[in-house]
Amino acid sequence: MRARSTLLAFLLALGLAHSATRALAQTAPCEQIATTCRSAGFVQGGAQVGNGLVIDCIRPIVQGTPARRKATLPVPQISPQLVAACKTSNPSFGAVAQQPPPQAPANAVNIASLVQPSRLPRAERPNIVFVLTDDLALNLVPYMPHVQEMQTNGATFENYFVTDSLCCPSRSSIFTGKYPHDTGVYKNTGADGGYGAFVAHGNASQTFAVALQTAGYKTAMLGKYLNMYHPAVDGVQRGWSEWDVAGEAYREFNYILNQNGTTKNYGSDPADYLTDVLSGIADNFIRSTARDPFFIEIATFAPHAPYIPAPRDAGAMPGLTAPRTPAFNAAPDATAAKWLLAHTELTDAEIAKIDGDFRKRAQSVLAVDAMIARLKATLVATGKDRNTYLVFSSDNGYHMGEHRLMPGKMTAYDTDIHVPLIVTGPGILPGLKIAEVAQNVDLAPTFIELAGMTPPSGIDGRSLAPLMRGATVADWRDVALVEHRGPHDDANDPDAPILRSGNPTTYEAIRSNTFVYVEYADGEREYHDRVADPNELTNAFTTLSDEAKAALHAMLAAVQNCHDGNACQAAERSTFSVTRR
Repeated sequence: MRARSTLLAFLLALGLAHSATRALAQTAPCEQIATTCRSAGFVQGGAQVGNGLVIDCIRPIVQGTPARRKATLPVPQISPQLVAACKTSNPSFGAVAQQPPPQAPANAVNIASLVQPSRLPRAERPNIVFVLTDDLALNLVPYMPHVQEMQTNGATFENYFVTDSLCCPSRSSIFTGKYPHDTGVYKNTGADGGYGAFVAHGNASQTFAVALQTAGYKTAMLGKYLNMYHPAVDGVQRGWSEWDVAGEAYREFNYILNQNGTTKNYGSDPADYLTDVLSGIADNFIRSTARDPFFIEIATFAPHAPYIPAPRDAGAMPGLTAPRTPAFNAAPDATAAKWLLAHTELTDAEIAKIDGDFRKRAQSVLAVDAMIARLKATLVATGKDRNTYLVFSSDNGYHMGEHRLMPGKMTAYDTDIHVPLIVTGPGILPGLKIAEVAQNVDLAPTFIELAGMTPPSGIDGRSLAPLMRGATVADWRDVALVEHRGPHDDANDPDAPILRSGNPTTYEAIRSNTFVYVEYADGEREYHDRVADPNELTNAFTTLSDEAKAALHAMLAAVQNCHDGNACQAAERSTFSVTRR
């Protein structure tokens, strides 16, 4: 009996040893890649400083994704045969762990069920082409002659602001017409950010695309959708007839597009430059749409860091430097918020980097401007220009040296929250300047109204269409709301602040034509009189009377807590006047 037991134990051990040997053989190629990465200096837990073992080395090698912008070490060269062997033995090696796509809440309402059918016959419904850039500040418009031509031929909103100077919260407001406190999207990543939060809060069924598609529009989403959208996993989203969307394609080359449910890898040839690829897809979409009205959103990654221009533009504008406004390298005043107060004077090396980055940003928008020229030419060639609105904007602004800050965003200063909104199309007076306060929450109801439908009352924003046509709206808003959650510390966020770029704590703010008022979560307050202090250099909050402070707080609280069109329109109206001590 003992001999039999010994034999069974021996056979079991032999089987386990064989299984272990087979498992080792299967994982050996992957382990060789990991060992090479370790030898090159990549370490487990190094993502924060740009040398993370998996995200900065293994993932780019095995999954074929571009290196992160924050990566600080070059990715070692690995033979294609070894990579293929690793992927055969372990296809998920190096992949970012994916959560199941979040499901919309059971009570999420489809916006199509809330809007009324279009009042316009199908043949009279206008087309809409929406060009949304990434991190494009107002100071880049002078380098875009075809955008300037749009200003000459159409309407410019002189006081247009975003609900947060951060990609995903801003884009969520654009899609839904709702403030961050109603979309639930406050960041680019994490439980309250990115694509996951957008879907989890039911926003996917409440976009203008769903409403337009219901009204008979062919809809196209091209380029950048939302942060943390993964082309190979998340698929085509509701409301879109055409879907050509990338993940993190900030380097403009070597990216993946999900094209109507099929993923396609693009390389590093000049023809693969993403802005040009999107331009070609948009051109084909316009030409192939014969009878149905259409809507296209072309969301470029340009000029987001790392600011990659088209190869043909890489030598443009030699010697160009960042604008030297009065705020450039200006010292914070003694009452500035603590997150800003500690910033010291920019060094010559830092200023040189800012100038180099600004030049690359200007170079990168040349391809966007060329795309606009191509789209306009295509509309003319197809006879669709007479019934097409062309809309140009940005998801947020960007500071570059102002207030002693290295390149970045997320502040409540105008460099970050005040962005272009320019519209051309039928019924718009050439050269029209619109002074009323507008926000990105207004785009969704505007698109819906242009299509001949009535925007639902659940949308926080309101249609800009009457203003675009030169009408005076007596009860228009007085303030725009900005909501920001911070500080940001996720190294995987493409907008993670670089050193000295500014990373404010959570704040709420309101911006009118004449002032900006900020309440930080740590109790600090900031007020700038935009008439006396247009560069926002002096925090005048302590000079205000107690009545003025109370009025500002009450106004901000009212807008911060509004949850539908009627409530928000009432909250955004102001009787505030400045009184000082």
